[in-house]
Amino acid sequence: MQFGRISGIEKPVARIVLGTMIVSDEERKREDSFALLDAALAEGGNTLDTAHVYGGGHSERGIGLWMEARGNREDMVIISKGCHHNADRKRVSAHDLGSDLADSLARLRTDYVDAYLLHRDDPDVPVAHIVDALNEHHHAGRIRAFGGSNWRHERIAEANEYAVSHGLVGFTLSSPNYGLADQVRDPWGPGCVSLSGPRKEAARAWYIETGMPILAYSSLGRGLFSGRVDPDDADAAETILDRAACHAYLHPENLERLRRARSFAQSRGCSIPQIALAYVLSSPLNVFPLVGAASGPEFEENVAALDLSLTAQERDWLDLRVESL
Repeated sequence: MQFGRISGIEKPVARIVLGTMIVSDEERKREDSFALLDAALAEGGNTLDTAHVYGGGHSERGIGLWMEARGNREDMVIISKGCHHNADRKRVSAHDLGSDLADSLARLRTDYVDAYLLHRDDPDVPVAHIVDALNEHHHAGRIRAFGGSNWRHERIAEANEYAVSHGLVGFTLSSPNYGLADQVRDPWGPGCVSLSGPRKEAARAWYIETGMPILAYSSLGRGLFSGRVDPDDADAAETILDRAACHAYLHPENLERLRRARSFAQSRGCSIPQIALAYVLSSPLNVFPLVGAASGPEFEENVAALDLSLTAQERDWLDLRVESL
């Protein structure tokens, strides 16, 4: 494993972050969940990404039980998210933040999270209200660092300008989508933010200029670059990928990217997921890919991508920017 640093988090942060949507405290899933977390930690995966909404709370509860059983809370970097919209309303307010965070701390069996992300944004809410509320929890020690998931970089910049002008702590990390697959459509409806593809040059330039750490969700195209999808059989891919992945990523341009990744993986003697992760890790962005590994061997395979490097020309070819290497 390789590690990076995020302002506000004293511990080293694993460069490959395990997403924990499948982790659960439910009895029928607990043994497999603990085995996955044990295997990830054995590979140096000390950083876990979860959220208030994952599994209806079962993801956080599973992590909490595992940390309690292993006695390793201080060894782990726990990233959680709150303020996700629901079917009735947008939920980005001081009240929602406090309520979701209280739930998450109870489920995780801890008195703080290392990083807390606002799962969604509501541009109608002034950044002042949000930054003030986050600083209250930061000052109380309930969160060590904070940022936004699916926040546009302009809103992050606005929030940090407010924080600086008022002597407050600002956003120190962000979690948009980023990967080889272009997020052609929003996977879960309006409000999803991506840095991938040709349309996002300006956003990527801002992140390069600021150096803000990026926790890149769906870094493998939500399974498109898992190695299970045949780029020449889109119909079969629809039975492998979930609805969000099909809607956002299963498009002709991404299937061509997958063909190139498959060819390149064969020539390099590695796997398609490793090439897709190497594409992310070789970028000029300060990026920590989130991976939804389902087993220890799968996470180990993902971590091996850290040993690969791609040139700018190879990245451009994989991303369809040039026709040949």
